[in-house]
Amino acid sequence: MQKLLILAALAAVSIGQPVSAQTEPANPSVAVAHKDLDLRTEAGTKTLDRRIWRAVVEVCGTAPDFDIAGKNDVRQCRRDTKRVASVQADVVVANASRGEPIQVSSIRK
Repeated sequence: MQKLLILAALAAVSIGQPVSAQTEPANPSVAVAHKDLDLRTEAGTKTLDRRIWRAVVEVCGTAPDFDIAGKNDVRQCRRDTKRVASVQADVVVANASRGEPIQVSSIRK
């Protein structure tokens, strides 16, 4: 079975951390399990996509409403992290591989 890690460390992207995430680990990550999903079906892939989005939201964190720059950083983190996670998830779906979790990691440094 192919072990798939979504390592959303994009060297070309440099994103600052919102104030609320300063105590978070440098690159937090969350494993997204999919062993229970039939990735050959639309329902399975939609469920996987929702799980990945929840992981993206978790690893990118949030920023207070008054922190406009922090909010923008979180949005950018979510876009970039989701893009990387989706590319790797597409590989899992294409192979209909079931078993290994998908690791979603924030692109923040």
